[in-house]
Amino acid sequence: MNILIADDHAVVRQGTVALLSAMVKPTQVWEAGNGEQACKLCSEHQPELVIMDINLPGISGIEAVRRILQRSPQTRILMFSMYSETALVKQALDVGALGYVTKNSPPDLLIEAVKRVGQGHMYVEHELAMKLMTFRSEQAAHPFQDMTQREFEVFLMLARGLKVSTIAERLCISNKTVSNYTANLKSKLGIGSTAELVHLAIESGVVKVGG
Repeated sequence: MNILIADDHAVVRQGTVALLSAMVKPTQVWEAGNGEQACKLCSEHQPELVIMDINLPGISGIEAVRRILQRSPQTRILMFSMYSETALVKQALDVGALGYVTKNSPPDLLIEAVKRVGQGHMYVEHELAMKLMTFRSEQAAHPFQDMTQREFEVFLMLARGLKVSTIAERLCISNKTVSNYTANLKSKLGIGSTAELVHLAIESGVVKVGG
């Protein structure tokens, strides 16, 4: 199995490569440090499996998944992230990822996910899967259901306390565009300040206190 690992931390990439080499023995492994590079390497090498982080410099992992699958729908993608927010798991699966595992999972769970997703099966960490089922059953009344993918990304970053300039840099858009997204979000959610936005995110369980 040919595998691409997309993560902005070299230590994580190298540790994952070492684990895969010992347990899965992939034919070839490529490494990408950001979303744009992941898209480029996927286009060049057509890996069978992509292990993708979400919080990447430039475009997010979710946007990278969307672009990769537009060009190569057969690519199988496993999200490997520090984030366990249910709404974010749903976003990743909705754009086409087959699996989602958090970085605090034991190595054997990651290997199981790699094998299952590599075979074309869906694999979501059990706790996340249970939360996702509950989330979907309540989705009709969810305050975030009308958000676009990009609005949701901006929402999460604002809720985590990132500055407009930082969000703009990570998403490769202008400060003004981020401000426009922020205004649209406040209008959709019926709130008047960023502080209310943060409170809503915490209250809804999308962002954890201290996370």
